[in-house]
Amino acid sequence: MAIPRFLQIHTLHNYPAALLNRDDAGLAKRLPYGDAIRTRISSQCLKRHWRVADDAFALGRLDVPMAVRSRETPRLIKDRMMEAGVPEPQAQIAVEGLRAAGLVDKAKDLKGQEALETGQAVLLGYAEIQYLVQRCVALAGEHADEKALKTAIAAFLKEEKKNIEALRLGSGLESALFGRMVTSDVLASRDAAVYVAHAFTVHEAQVENDYFTVVDDLLQEAGEAGSAGIFDTELASGLYYGYLVVDVPQLVANLEGVEIKKWTHITAEQRELAGRVVQSLLHLVATVSPGAKRGSTAPFEWAKFMLVEAGDWQPRSLAGAFHNALPLRQSALRESAVRRLADEISRMDEAYGAPLARRFLSVDDVTVPGALRLPLHALAEWAQSAVVQASVEV
Repeated sequence: MAIPRFLQIHTLHNYPAALLNRDDAGLAKRLPYGDAIRTRISSQCLKRHWRVADDAFALGRLDVPMAVRSRETPRLIKDRMMEAGVPEPQAQIAVEGLRAAGLVDKAKDLKGQEALETGQAVLLGYAEIQYLVQRCVALAGEHADEKALKTAIAAFLKEEKKNIEALRLGSGLESALFGRMVTSDVLASRDAAVYVAHAFTVHEAQVENDYFTVVDDLLQEAGEAGSAGIFDTELASGLYYGYLVVDVPQLVANLEGVEIKKWTHITAEQRELAGRVVQSLLHLVATVSPGAKRGSTAPFEWAKFMLVEAGDWQPRSLAGAFHNALPLRQSALRESAVRRLADEISRMDEAYGAPLARRFLSVDDVTVPGALRLPLHALAEWAQSAVVQASVEV
């Protein structure tokens, strides 16, 4: 088939009695869809947990520069300059120079003074931070005067904007995957290579109010039955459909610094990193669980079903399979969900005839049209090979 431009990943995860993603009121997030209200997990929540996961397939183990998302980045730059021997006043002036040049926005403390933090969390690659620190340290050594140092920093940022943008993986692996939107004239925005939908239950929301008390041990030892507090929280259970897309040309472009239109002409060795990233990502999507209140709900779950599709047509979700919520009072809910997905695939194939190569994982005895069943490691290796070899068999 043609070179796979997109990898589409569909999953089913089930969680009992968990609070996976809370809204501003502390309740499980919800989504109106079709004929029922569902519980959902936001894409931001999912991406955050995949990004910071620490296991055998963690993104941080790919030996690729990472990034940090924080409001405290100016403080980090100042501290690293001081570690390099720059006096504190000079380091402070340098950070203010970066602000004045538009690298990061300003934030005020309670007294109205400029604080060592930004107004909002900024995603900066560690390579970008290191480069900025090195240049600011050098300029601080050349310019003792405050005005001269700020002017020199502004000039270097203006002159070397292309150098900062050209840093390979300078903005970090996270921005190469999930993108970065910045308003600075200095930093480069990054288009996301991985598009993530909000996961939602394939059936009507199942929630309950969990009422609980905290026992006071010392009062109990004194013979009193009183508690230290009475609380309640919302818990939800459900089978969640998840969907994400890997834009392969964008991923290769972000990782290798090449133009998207030229990605098919680079070597397999140059696509090797993108392949390893995809392999790790599949493991993370299958096995890393989001969830608040981990200590009291242990919301750890592996995918009961995962379908990977490779093709060069524009992606399309299979969420329509669950536009009408699955009835809860039935046996084999997971198998019913997969049958819904398989039926949706058959209908879409019949209508569009899109040539998609498919492989799937399942803990249940199910079938998917035109798809071969594989264990997770083989599924991830198949996806990796599709990226590296730039071809895949239907």
